[in-house]
Amino acid sequence: MNTKVLRRQNIRYRVRNKISGTAQRPRLNIFRSNSDIYAQLIDDVSGVTLGGASSREKDILAQKVNKTEKGKLVGQAIARKAKELGIETVVFDRGGYLYHGRVKAVADGAREGGLNF
Repeated sequence: MNTKVLRRQNIRYRVRNKISGTAQRPRLNIFRSNSDIYAQLIDDVSGVTLGGASSREKDILAQKVNKTEKGKLVGQAIARKAKELGIETVVFDRGGYLYHGRVKAVADGAREGGLNF
């Protein structure tokens, strides 16, 4: 396997040992592919995904912006869905990625949408 992928995987496991989401304070998980970015709200106690948003949704896909700005839109979308579920605070899980670029844009968008972490 690719050493870059293995390194990210090890970072991911290390982070997951330290943080966990609950129903009141779920984990905001990020997955970044080459073309898209995905965010999920996860309750680790019951093992349930509470909500999700991605750059593949029609309203985000329709906007012709770069990938970083799409990340910000995904962050705002996940914040909206969290508000509908009555969630104010989350635990941020960067998924082994550096807190930079698209991952940071999702976090900034979620903060602008009113989420605390």
